[in-house]
Amino acid sequence: MTGLLDTGRSLRRFWRGVTGADAYERYCAHLARVHPGARIPSEREFWRAKYDEMDRNPTSRCC
Repeated sequence: MTGLLDTGRSLRRFWRGVTGADAYERYCAHLARVHPGARIPSEREFWRAKYDEMDRNPTSRCC
């Protein structure tokens, strides 16, 4: 049973990385590591800023 749970967790972590769903967690870890005194934005603020930046600077992407 433990092996099945570990496999499920690994697949979830992989899928979140592929889809970009883990971007907020990675950004928070980056801020804590590189800029320890910086204010961490809420998840809503993060995604709004990320999508605004994507709209301002379009690159080749599927959508």
